[in-house]
Amino acid sequence: MTSTQFRECREKAGMSVEATASHFNVTPKTVYRWESGEVAPNPIFVKELQSMFVREDRGPDDFDFRFIDLFAGIGGIRRGFNAAGGKCVFTSEWDTYAQKTYKANYPDDDHEIRGDITEIEADEIPDHDVLLAGFPCQPFSIAGVSKKNSLGRQHGFMDKAQGTLFFDVLRILKAKRPAAFLLENVKNLKSHNRGDTFATIKGALENDLGYHVSTVVIDAKGYVPQHRERIFIVGFREECRFDISKLSFRDPKTGPRLDSILHSPDETPEEQFTLPVEEAGANEASFVNPKYTLSDKLWNYLQGYAEKHRAKGNGFGFGLCGPEDTARTLSARYYKDGSEILIAQEGRNPRRLTPRECARLMGFDQPGHPPMKIPVSDTRAYKQFGNAVAVPVIEDIAIKMKPFIMAAIMDQSDAGPLFADADAAE
Repeated sequence: MTSTQFRECREKAGMSVEATASHFNVTPKTVYRWESGEVAPNPIFVKELQSMFVREDRGPDDFDFRFIDLFAGIGGIRRGFNAAGGKCVFTSEWDTYAQKTYKANYPDDDHEIRGDITEIEADEIPDHDVLLAGFPCQPFSIAGVSKKNSLGRQHGFMDKAQGTLFFDVLRILKAKRPAAFLLENVKNLKSHNRGDTFATIKGALENDLGYHVSTVVIDAKGYVPQHRERIFIVGFREECRFDISKLSFRDPKTGPRLDSILHSPDETPEEQFTLPVEEAGANEASFVNPKYTLSDKLWNYLQGYAEKHRAKGNGFGFGLCGPEDTARTLSARYYKDGSEILIAQEGRNPRRLTPRECARLMGFDQPGHPPMKIPVSDTRAYKQFGNAVAVPVIEDIAIKMKPFIMAAIMDQSDAGPLFADADAAE
C-alpha cells in the first residue's frame, strides 16, 4: 500500500493523525512517517483501518470471525463486535423483555435467542472464534472448597466456581476452545469478597483452562457523557502479545458532554418521548414530553433527602446536570426516581432522561446509524440501558482485538506491534 492509500484509509475511517496514533499506540510522528512513505505501516494496521470504514456495507454472509453472545442483554457487546467485522452465531439471554428489544434490533438473525444458559449443553452451541459475556457477578462460596480441603481432596478454580453463572462461561470455554474471549463486569469485581472472587475467575481462566489473560478498567467517560467504570477481561487461547492493560483508550477528560445526547427542537419528533414543535414551542424544556418532568412531590422529596445527608456530612443526593456536564453512571434503578441523572430545566422542575436519550448516552444511537428500536415500556427500557455496556468502548476494544483474533484464526504466532513500544519496534 502506498503512503497516499494509507492516508485515504485513515480519512475514510474518520480518524485524525492524532487519533490514529493513539489508537495504535504510536506517536503522531510515526503516522506521518507512514503517510510520507518513509516507513511502511504494519499491514494489519491497514486492514484494521479498512475494517473501520467498510463495515456498514457488510452483508449477512460477509464477516471476518464468528462470536457468541452470552448474557446478551440488549446486544451492546454484540454491537461493538459486529462493527469490527464479526458475526453473531449464538445468543443467550434469559429475560424475555430484553429478548424483545434484542430481536427488534437484530431481526435478520439466522438463530433464535436461547434462554437460561444453565440449561444449554455445550454441544448445542456452534463453533465460534470469540466468546462474549457480560456475566453477572455472584459470590463464590468457599464452603465446598473448605470441605474438600478437610477431606484432603484436590480442587481446581473451575470446581470452586460451580453454582455460579460464571461457571457456565467456563464450561463453554472448556468445551469449545474459542481463539479468544471478552468478559465484562463492574469495576468492583476485583475487590469483591476481598479479592477472592476475582482470583477465582482469573485462576480458572489461566490455570484450569490455559488462556492468556489480561484485564483493564475503562471509564466510558472518554466515549459517552457519563462516568461509567467497568472491568474488561480478555483472553487468548494461544500466547500472543495482546495485553489490554497496555493499550490506550480515550481520555475521560476530553469526552463528550450531555448536550451531544439531549433532545433538540430541530430533531424529528418521536411520539413516545418528544412533542411536535407546533405543540411544544421552540425550547428544549418544552420539547420533551412533560411526563419526564419530576412532580413537585418527588422533587421536594429528593431535595429534602439530599439536604438531610448533607447535614450528616454524606455525599448522597441527586445529580443535577446541565448541557455542558457529564452524568453519573446510569443504573438499572433509574426508573424509580431518576435521581442520579436529572436534567435542569429553566422555570420548572428537572426531568429524567428519556429512554431515547439513554440509548444515546450508552452509545447505541450514534451519528450515521439508524436509531435503536425501543419496543418496551419506559420502565423496562431504563432497566435495560442501565444494565447495558457503553457500545463505543466495546467497539474500540473489538477493533484492537481484531488483528490478534485474525492471527489466531490464521494460526499466526503474533499480530505485530500494538503497544507503546511499537515505535521502537520499527
